[in-house]
Amino acid sequence: MLAFTVKNKKLVALNKPLPQLRPRWALVRVLLAGICNTDVEILRGYHAFRGVPGHEFVGEVADVKGVSTKEKSKWLGKRVAGEINVSCSAYNYRPVCAFCRRGLKTHCARRTVLGIVNHDGAFAEYLALPLENLHLIPNSIADEQAVFVEPLAAACEILAQLNMKQFREAAVLGDGKLAQLIARVLRTTLPRVVMYGKHKDKLQQASAAGIETQIVRGDASDLKRVKDNFALVVEATGSPSGLALAQHMTEPRGTLVLKSTFHGAAPVETWPLVVKEITLVGSRCGPFAKAIALLRSEKVDPPPLVARTFPISEAPAAIQYAQQPGVMKVLLKAE
Repeated sequence: MLAFTVKNKKLVALNKPLPQLRPRWALVRVLLAGICNTDVEILRGYHAFRGVPGHEFVGEVADVKGVSTKEKSKWLGKRVAGEINVSCSAYNYRPVCAFCRRGLKTHCARRTVLGIVNHDGAFAEYLALPLENLHLIPNSIADEQAVFVEPLAAACEILAQLNMKQFREAAVLGDGKLAQLIARVLRTTLPRVVMYGKHKDKLQQASAAGIETQIVRGDASDLKRVKDNFALVVEATGSPSGLALAQHMTEPRGTLVLKSTFHGAAPVETWPLVVKEITLVGSRCGPFAKAIALLRSEKVDPPPLVARTFPISEAPAAIQYAQQPGVMKVLLKAE
């Protein structure tokens, strides 16, 4: 199969064998894959990953190993999205780790992570995942919607982590791909969501979805210019500089949710967390069922965020294009 691996901070094409399947694992033909900020950070050295990146995808099950004929027929030819954390149970490790025993498989001590940690990802014609990670995509959801299930689920994780009834409004810092999804998800439960970003065209996309917007400069001057305070602030700038502004905007006894992942350290003073008694919440992967339900209900409609679709063979050009200023979601399509 054709696949793309990370080498010298670039994507390099190679032909490699199809993934070998373990019992109760599926071979998935990738139909569409999304490029996100984490993939860009991987090229910069994030997690020192050197395999096939890519973790946002919709695909078609091409083969299943180690199941009955009846169960195999349930999956073959079906479209799926896949959770990216592969835990103890999928590898048949014994005993399973303490996190898996507590039901926290996304924090499995021995997990691999699709396209991020020791597991080849979706920038390829095929990938392999355990059946327990796969979610069937209803026929009413198009491929161009289904490819957003993974990042949309990450946005939905905020709803799972917090009691949203205690908030009336929220601020989302950042106007990129994940921030746009987060703002839309929060808007399904809160009467007011305000997005703070530095790109007018991106903010216009948020406005069209019923989200208030504010322009910022994205530098230290924002600490003096921005006077707004919120009980709930979500930091999704994808930049080390975002955390300082997020702390500044979180009111005393407020909640600050961190979503950004990037290579390197974020210079930040911690005293605002202490003085304002801010609750700091890290937030990562989320519930796929909730994301699929939002797509089915059309309460969230991500395809307008797609800037361009490239054939999989042009993945290096696609990831370069995705890094240009103002570009939103870029997809890779099967040929």
